[in-house]
Amino acid sequence: MIDKRPAAIVRCQGVADVIAATKAARAERLTIAVRGGGHSVPGFGTADGALVVDLSRMRGIRVDPASKTVRAEGGCTWGDFNHATYAFGLATTGGIISTTGIAGLTLGGGIGYLTRGCGLSLDNLASADVVLPDGSFVTATTKSHEDLFWALRGGGGNFGIVTNFEFRLQPVSEIVGGPIFFELEDAGKVIRAYDRYITNAPRQLGAFFAWQIAPPLPFIPEDRHGDTLCAMVVCWTGPPGEATKVFAPLREAAPIVAEWVGPMPYPALNGAFDGLVPPGLQHYWKAVFVRELTDDAIAVHLKHGPKIPVVNSTMHIYPINGAAHDVPPDATAFGHRDAKFATVIAGMWPDPAQNQANTKWVRDYYAGLAPHSEQGGYVNFAAADDANRVGASYGRGYDRLRKIKAKYGTEAPPTTKLRVTCSPSRAMPIPDARTGTRSWTIPP
Repeated sequence: MIDKRPAAIVRCQGVADVIAATKAARAERLTIAVRGGGHSVPGFGTADGALVVDLSRMRGIRVDPASKTVRAEGGCTWGDFNHATYAFGLATTGGIISTTGIAGLTLGGGIGYLTRGCGLSLDNLASADVVLPDGSFVTATTKSHEDLFWALRGGGGNFGIVTNFEFRLQPVSEIVGGPIFFELEDAGKVIRAYDRYITNAPRQLGAFFAWQIAPPLPFIPEDRHGDTLCAMVVCWTGPPGEATKVFAPLREAAPIVAEWVGPMPYPALNGAFDGLVPPGLQHYWKAVFVRELTDDAIAVHLKHGPKIPVVNSTMHIYPINGAAHDVPPDATAFGHRDAKFATVIAGMWPDPAQNQANTKWVRDYYAGLAPHSEQGGYVNFAAADDANRVGASYGRGYDRLRKIKAKYGTEAPPTTKLRVTCSPSRAMPIPDARTGTRSWTIPP
């Protein structure tokens, strides 16, 4: 779906290569596109005529079990990350799909199974090594380059190339989780039960509502394969013996069609749905933040959700309460701490001939939800045509982000432009506070 022709691709193996590539692009006046995990739905990992800084070979990880921290390079995926930390019985909030890059997810926010107990991915970030637009190298923390560190946590890939992330880890090893499928006609009961329960549920519970065409899996009755169902996907990190009691308010919402819930390693759940999102699909996504699931909003879900076009497509309602609400709204650049849910309408399908119809499903669904949602959406779920929502999506810290971008991108007299297209993230570029452009302005 993304057909771009870069001028060159630099397959970096270390920070020295990233610095060299950045300086070369500066000297040749080339746009830079950054490819991390390669999970960018709008295709920000490449650009016509650009120099692509590809971090996919930079996947080194070092866990320090004594301090419960980990350092991971910018090309790592959450599959890489979880594989390394699981050996020590540790984890932090990652994505729902293991092929997602750690860089983009963290820089834009970081919503996953562990959000309610551990906070967003960016809430667990302790430091970040960054190559700035002029090729210089800095380490950003709460005590060094504090403004940059604030901006990196929610501001997306707009400030430089993050080559190494240091995360704080939490004790997470075996979990109890998996999907529970319900009949389509019971979706209203399931959504309302979920909304009521997740408000004050134990924080070790991660759960999200989804629409899903039933794939041909052994635990789903064969005569239901291909049927459109609704689902709750659960993840319990507390004592295993308490899982049945904790899941009861969700299981009892309506009769269960099928379920695959049980004890498993946390990385197994993180990769359980990878098969639905193979490389090469067509993608079009839209996102909204929601403070409350009103009856009108639920009616929109019940109208558009059952029209889900193919087995790859879905809609997820993720909770972002609990530990995510413990962090003060202005402590990081993530601009929607007051939201209860982050909703994504993820159109994903294999056949380009279906682009128009599948894109229409996403747009119609979004148009219905928008009046009942916050003005902005989660930047990691943004589409390439969401430029008109940039300010609303970054939220309360948007003006501060623009100033910090101007500081780190325009410290010398401007003579040429370097567009920021950080790939692992789906984050939208932030306009320069002085020029109004969505570019870095740098000297030759």
